[in-house]
Amino acid sequence: MSNEADAIVSGIIAKWRAGFAALDAAALSSLYARNAFFFGSNPKLYRGRAGVADYFNGLPRWRKPSAVFSEVTAAQAGPDLINMAATISFDLAGERPDFSVKMSWVIMREDGEWKIVNHHASSQAPLI
Repeated sequence: MSNEADAIVSGIIAKWRAGFAALDAAALSSLYARNAFFFGSNPKLYRGRAGVADYFNGLPRWRKPSAVFSEVTAAQAGPDLINMAATISFDLAGERPDFSVKMSWVIMREDGEWKIVNHHASSQAPLI
């Protein structure tokens, strides 16, 4: 991963983790592009910042949620485009069993800022 892509992805991850820990839908949705596509932990496709906010506002109000990113891989796909893949482990402080997902983001520069334009979470367990 290039130093620039690494720094960009690390910054977005830090903001995403902070927003998730507070279940702050406004902070989280601000990390996404105007026309973002978002597949989270349910089968529905959410679109745009309003859709991302709807997703996060619809989550249970866990007392102390946390997310840890590991196996982060990023690649600069163009001057204004980064691909990112990672594993995210969620700890919901015993309010439900911990779980992990595979995550991919496409990050693009929009109005001079780096934003997630595609968010896709999937099961770590093989489906086939």
